[in-house]
Amino acid sequence: MATTTSSLSRRGFVQILGAGAAAAALRPQLSAALRLTEAPAAASGVVRLSSNENPYGPSPAAFDAMRKAFDLAWRYPDEAGDALVADLAKLHGVAEDQILLGAGSGQILKLAAAAFTGAGKPLVMAEPTFEAIGRYAQVAGAEVVRVPLTTNHHHDLARMMPAGAGLVYVCNPNNPTASLTPKADVRAFLDRVPASTRVLVDEAYFHYVESGDYESVLPQIKDRPNLVVARTFSKVYGMAGLRCGYAVAQAATIERLIEQTVWDSVNIMALVAARASLGDAGHVERSRRLNRETRAYVVSGLEATGYRVIPSETNFLMADLRRDVGPVIESLQERGVEVGRRFPAMPNHLRVTIGTRPQMEAFLAALKRVV
Repeated sequence: MATTTSSLSRRGFVQILGAGAAAAALRPQLSAALRLTEAPAAASGVVRLSSNENPYGPSPAAFDAMRKAFDLAWRYPDEAGDALVADLAKLHGVAEDQILLGAGSGQILKLAAAAFTGAGKPLVMAEPTFEAIGRYAQVAGAEVVRVPLTTNHHHDLARMMPAGAGLVYVCNPNNPTASLTPKADVRAFLDRVPASTRVLVDEAYFHYVESGDYESVLPQIKDRPNLVVARTFSKVYGMAGLRCGYAVAQAATIERLIEQTVWDSVNIMALVAARASLGDAGHVERSRRLNRETRAYVVSGLEATGYRVIPSETNFLMADLRRDVGPVIESLQERGVEVGRRFPAMPNHLRVTIGTRPQMEAFLAALKRVV
C-alpha cells in the first residue's frame, strides 16, 4: 500500500528518504511556516496574548540556520551545544564550565529546585511570581515559603531570607506583574543572604528592560558562589516553541545542576537557531521597539478607559480591572482573545501579552465589549 508523507512520523520520514532528502522535502513546509510568523492569529482564528511570546518570531538568521541543520538532524547535538556554550561564555565573559544549557529556562528552574531544595531546605519565592519552581520544589519534598510583593510590586527581599532556606527565587522583572525590583535592593539582598542559601535570579525578560533602576546580576557571579542566573531564548529572541535556555553560575554550582540534568535535552534546531539569534542584534532591537510602541498604545487605551496599569518593563502588562478577572478571561476567550490566567494573589488584575498592533486592537475592542 502506498504511504504518503503526511501519514509518516518524522522519524520514519527520515529513515525512508534519508536525512538530506527529508530536509529538502521539509524545507518548503518550513518556508510556508515562516510566512505565518507575524500573523499567528490568521492560522488559528485566536488572538493569543496569554504566554508572553514574541509575536514577531525568531530571527531570519535563525530560520536560515535551522534549514541548514536539517542535514544534521540524525546526529546528537553535542557539537552544536558546545558551540553555543562557547558563544555564551564569550558574550558574558565567563568560562565555558560556568554555562549549562536547558530546554528553556524552565528546565533550569527544575534543575535548581532538584539540586538545592528538599526536606529541610525550603524554597522562598514571591507571591505572585512565576509558579513553576514552586511546583518543582514541592515534588522535591520542600516547603515553599511565599512572600507577598510590596505595595509597589517589588520583591520584599527583606522578608525573603528565612533561616535554613535552600533556595531563593527572584524573578526580575517579575512575571506576572511586569515590574522590576530596584538594583540597590537586589545588591543589598545578595550581600546579606547566607552563603549556604542559593539564589536563583530569573532574567527571562532582561532584554526588554529600559529603566535605569535595573541591572542584571550576571556580572556578580564571579564574586558570589551561591548565585545562579537563568536566561532564555523564548522571549525577545522569539524561540518559545524551540525550547532553549541556560544557567550561568560558578563552576561548582553548575556541577550541582548537571547532576540533575538530562543529556542532550536541547535539540539541534534550537541550538543552531540560538547561535544565529545571538548574531542578529537588529532583530532584537526591532522586537524591543515594536513591543515598546505597541505597549504604549495599549497602556493609553486601558488608562483612557479608567484602568490602572502597573508600569511594565517586559513584553506584557498587568491592569487592574477593579473586578474579579476570572469571568472577564472567559468572556474574552469566547470572543477569540486569549489572555493570561487569573492569579489568586491579584484577582482583579489582568495579565496581557503585548502582541502585534492589530492583535492589541482586537484585544481592546473585545475588552470594551466585555466590561
